[in-house]
Amino acid sequence: MRLYNLINNDELKRRMLEDAEARITLSFYKYHHIDNPQHFRDALFRDWSALGVFGRIYVAKEGINGQISVPAARFEDFRQQMYTVPFLEGIRLNIAIDDSGKSFYKLTIKMREKIVADGLDDQTFDVPRRGQHLSAVEYNTLTDDPDTIVVDMRNHYESEVGHFQNAICPDVETFREALPLVEAMLADKKDKNIVMYCTGGIRCEKASAYYLHKGFQRVFMVDGGIIEYTRQCQEQGLSNKFIGKNFVFDERLGERISEEVIAHCHQCGKPCDTHINCANDACHMLFIQCDECAEQYHNCCSQQCADFIQLPDQEREALRGQIEFNGSRFSKGHYKAFRRKKSADLLR
Repeated sequence: MRLYNLINNDELKRRMLEDAEARITLSFYKYHHIDNPQHFRDALFRDWSALGVFGRIYVAKEGINGQISVPAARFEDFRQQMYTVPFLEGIRLNIAIDDSGKSFYKLTIKMREKIVADGLDDQTFDVPRRGQHLSAVEYNTLTDDPDTIVVDMRNHYESEVGHFQNAICPDVETFREALPLVEAMLADKKDKNIVMYCTGGIRCEKASAYYLHKGFQRVFMVDGGIIEYTRQCQEQGLSNKFIGKNFVFDERLGERISEEVIAHCHQCGKPCDTHINCANDACHMLFIQCDECAEQYHNCCSQQCADFIQLPDQEREALRGQIEFNGSRFSKGHYKAFRRKKSADLLR
């Protein structure tokens, strides 16, 4: 059996969009020592391909981290198969809150050094000694205390569209950057209640252990992240302290948590929280765009890219690699420098 995909991505996306089969999007993770990650990876690919699973999964010696979609009709089969793996038995599956079922179009399982790139040397601190998990009820109670500090451990383009009330949202592009920055920001607050959160909880598992090692005394994390917190709020009728959208790393690029729109179109500035990737594949910049600007710029991040994608195929191919687009100049979400770029700049 082939243990990877060979079909063109555009064709796979087309099939996914046209498929009427109901699917369930979910995420999960587990820190656990895996003796033979390659063997484990290959076995997963065989088993989950047979069940029609799509998604992106990382496997490392330290564990597994996955975001996937499963055919609704095969969900129980998937769960039972997953739980036959001893260290995954009973693992929580974070079911998506706002799910179209169009989150992934193929199954990709990759080997990594770590399941989350954190830049830490795990030999220098006690990784299993982690912070205290908070349920939704416990989070709401603890954050009613004005002495509690809430920290978003995600990247700036994630927190831009949604975050917990009164949270500190570091201006970082990676989790690796956030760890030392947050430590420096809170250096004089090591005796305070520090509550961290992320999308599904995995980043906070490692961060909480690191901050306890660094001398922070009262470290907490939202159990299951934003996704599980929201689920508990819905089931228990609790006040939800998260505002806006939860950014997700799949084709949806976000799931609606509250009705507030706290972000703005990066081109015209009107309220908007819809992330897209620039339609110019030579750019592919991630940015926020409203419907009006999407029409004006043909789903592109600039007039330069809009003009480029309308060139004949042969001319585009000849120019590819010779032109600098926003996607090759700016990191995710740092957009102000290229707002409303004029077509006169094209091909300069």
